[in-house]
Amino acid sequence: MNLRIRDLREDKDWNQTQVAEYLNMSQSGYSKYETGENDVPVSVLCALADFYHTSVDYLLGRTNNPEPYEPIPK
Repeated sequence: MNLRIRDLREDKDWNQTQVAEYLNMSQSGYSKYETGENDVPVSVLCALADFYHTSVDYLLGRTNNPEPYEPIPK
């Protein structure tokens, strides 16, 4: 699967270590998500969507609209 997480990170001029720290994981673990070596867990996809202010569908390439979805009221 071709995720957009590397492109989004590079567009923000962030390095893998910065994103990995946000996710509370190692840089090498995060790198494996970007390269596709490891599948990204749903919880991490949700955290990345929040981090980049977009939707999981956008991260997954299922839409070209980067706008986040309206949150579900609690």
